[in-house]
Amino acid sequence: MNNPCLYVISDSVGETAELVVKAASSQFNMTDFVIKRVPYVEDIATLSEVVSVAKMNNAIIGFTLVKPEMREFLIQEASKNGVEVFDIIGPLIDKIQSSYQLSPRYEPGMARKLDEDYFKKVEAIEFAVKYDDGQDFRGIKRADLVLIGVSRTSKTPLSMYLAHKSFKVANIPLVPEIAPPDELFSIPRNKCVGLIITPDKLNEIRKERLRNLGLTSQANYANFERILEELEYAEKIMKRIGCPVINVSNKAVEETADLILAMLKKERSWIG
Repeated sequence: MNNPCLYVISDSVGETAELVVKAASSQFNMTDFVIKRVPYVEDIATLSEVVSVAKMNNAIIGFTLVKPEMREFLIQEASKNGVEVFDIIGPLIDKIQSSYQLSPRYEPGMARKLDEDYFKKVEAIEFAVKYDDGQDFRGIKRADLVLIGVSRTSKTPLSMYLAHKSFKVANIPLVPEIAPPDELFSIPRNKCVGLIITPDKLNEIRKERLRNLGLTSQANYANFERILEELEYAEKIMKRIGCPVINVSNKAVEETADLILAMLKKERSWIG
């Protein structure tokens, strides 16, 4: 008996179909399955050719073709030649369409686009980690957005939340004793967002932070006069930059992020 042979036809890369075929073939006690991928199929002539070769090799054809006319042609051509075919993606597309009354795009390569979106998100998350809390000022010019504010104004959680929406975000703490980086004053004002908070709320948050760290709440970090000094300094910097400012006192991270995204959508054409 010749080694079992399976052809994988796709109108895109064909990785998804090949993985499915490999998963199925792995359930059999054989290590010599022959799997041949035929990617980027765009015409019926290629389909006919693959069917002919599959017939000669007594092979099965698995396929992911999103265009109905291509799927139908392959099924009919295979039937005429006695070749077994298996539609990997078509039945699920049809089921979704009929169950939810939705219209498919019939665009090849959409799964790969989703993969690209995923890697863009991962890149944004890595960016947020690398340029968190002013670790590297070079991120300011590379970022889609820069968040500024005093400590405990949700800069880091906001950066991560927006990164999960594929935005590259850097955040810079504003401290009276440390001059802000020059890069902050050379980027467009709408690329920067200032985060402010009421003194009472910040005092409450910082005391809780100190308690969690096992430190006394009397530390300068939570001193009310110190907090007023920091907030006054931060607001001066924000006014100098001329950036939008959001009060995060009673807002969840998601609420603040929605405000930022709405702000960006209004001011920038690059967000759809």
